[in-house]
Amino acid sequence: MKTTINEENSGLANLQGVTIACTDCQTGQMRRQYVTYYTWLGDELISVPDFPAWVCDVCGRREYDPHALNQLTLLLSPNAGKPTPRPPRKPMQKPMRKGPRPSRQE
Repeated sequence: MKTTINEENSGLANLQGVTIACTDCQTGQMRRQYVTYYTWLGDELISVPDFPAWVCDVCGRREYDPHALNQLTLLLSPNAGKPTPRPPRKPMQKPMRKGPRPSRQE
């Protein structure tokens, strides 16, 4: 079964036996594994255990799951949990009252 890494697959169980040719060494096969993901947030090192990634069995290249990276980015963003800023509402204008129609003079 041929699969690309950029596909968003929510069911991780169906990806257990899937392999992808390594784009780096062109020899190995990349398999879905759970690894520890490290990233810097300011001056703090953040480690995330059991992070889904594709790992080459020959060269060790790692490609992290894009869906999981997006979720982690949302969680670690400085605005996480804060309401989104909205422009102030303008007060609604009352509709102009229609006056009587002018009558036709004959």
